[in-house]
Amino acid sequence: MKQKVALVLGSGGARGIAHIGVIRALIHHGFEITSIAGTSMGAVIGGVYAAGKLDEYENWMRSLSKMDVFNLVDFTMSTQGIIKADRVLKEIKKIVPDQNIEDLQVRFAAVATDILKREEVVMTEGSLFEAIRASISIPLVITPARKNETLFVDGGILNPVPVNRVFRQPGDILVAVNVNAFLPYEKPPEPHHESSHFEQLYSGKLFDFHAKLEKLFPPSKKENTGYFNLIRDSSSIMLAQITKLTLEMHPPDIYLEISRHSCGIFDFYKAQELIGLGETVALESLQNWKV
Repeated sequence: MKQKVALVLGSGGARGIAHIGVIRALIHHGFEITSIAGTSMGAVIGGVYAAGKLDEYENWMRSLSKMDVFNLVDFTMSTQGIIKADRVLKEIKKIVPDQNIEDLQVRFAAVATDILKREEVVMTEGSLFEAIRASISIPLVITPARKNETLFVDGGILNPVPVNRVFRQPGDILVAVNVNAFLPYEKPPEPHHESSHFEQLYSGKLFDFHAKLEKLFPPSKKENTGYFNLIRDSSSIMLAQITKLTLEMHPPDIYLEISRHSCGIFDFYKAQELIGLGETVALESLQNWKV
């Protein structure tokens, strides 16, 4: 009889692609994933797996080049964010048609934040893609998701690794994956190439937007800390502390950590490397477990 697993997949942008490798390792070791809770990219991977479409999604992710990723980014110079995310969700829908969460093959929960009520929202029914869209709305980056009178932003604000939101059943084990760990990481060498059209376009849009904001919030000459770096570093410390406290209250049976230095938040073209990383980290932790 297979060991049942309640799986928790944390937030982390492109680093969340490593969740695919973790799932592959669990299946390889004979575990049965019976429920999933995810935040942000964890909600994307968890929802896709629960819908039975991980193979197709993984193949698509592995095929993406830098230029493909850029073409999926729908920039908007809104005061609420710089990316709408409609374009990428439209592509994912070609692989995973929208459906109700309660009809998925595996019990699933997506975590988002109601920014108006200042509270966490756990979505366990209704449209899968509405839940994913709400969960991935990174503040200042991806525009908030609106539904009726509610404004949703990324669930990672309040619950980056939602171990307390996954459905449990007798006899299962709790496996949690944090892809924002403060761990050293030795990146594999990248092939040398000339500056591509991707970098030129990226610089012309996203970096230009950053530059305009930094005119309003100039970096400190002493500390060399810019507006975005300050937000990023402050958020990282805050999320790490929230994760630590949540895990202390709900300790998992298996806890997997992926270094936050493994890639940038938008490096989705590194799927091959990240999936392999997730699988390697998981296999190292699972080898002592017997199903």
